[in-house]
Amino acid sequence: MTTPLTLLIAYPKELIRAGLRSMLAGSGIKIVGEAADAPSTRTLAKKKPAVVLLDAAIPGGDAFDLVATLRKTMPVTKFVMLSADDNPTYMARARAVGAANCLLKDVSHKELVTAIENAANGKPAAASARFAKVAASMEPRDGRAARDSGLTPREGQVLSHVAFGLSNDEIARALQISVETVKEHVQNLLRKLSVRDRTQAAVWAVKVGII
Repeated sequence: MTTPLTLLIAYPKELIRAGLRSMLAGSGIKIVGEAADAPSTRTLAKKKPAVVLLDAAIPGGDAFDLVATLRKTMPVTKFVMLSADDNPTYMARARAVGAANCLLKDVSHKELVTAIENAANGKPAAASARFAKVAASMEPRDGRAARDSGLTPREGQVLSHVAFGLSNDEIARALQISVETVKEHVQNLLRKLSVRDRTQAAVWAVKVGII
């Protein structure tokens, strides 16, 4: 007998959790717990489900920090986040803390099941998904515009994180480098681009298509 894929749903509204239960019925995915806030998510996550399906706006704590914290003690468990807004910063923050995917809340039944199964099996998000496109933009960059401006691939990568609105701490966590190293990269890229601040750097990145 095939072992069912276990899932923890972390979402504040009971009506939405009921809808998710209905969507997943008959899929072979076994829901082993439901949490309404960050504290209860931490408690129920001790069951170590294969996947945690988590609202990006879960009350009682920052959802992204929660994912980062849980991944330290649950390295095998995968995290799929749900967002009400098609916000690239949310997608980037989800990628930075190691989430396997970040879906919009109007996701179809098929897309939801596939995303959960892919996450559990270590498969990437569908290439056409918004999350996958943002994640690709956060990889090391060596495009012509960045190269012509003297940016190294790593500086181009840091720039893409900056352009998505990530803080130095979030960038450091995503790239597994120190905050001081991030600060050094940011200062270098600001100088090379001849811009005053992160906002101007972000505008430049958008204009030249780095993100």
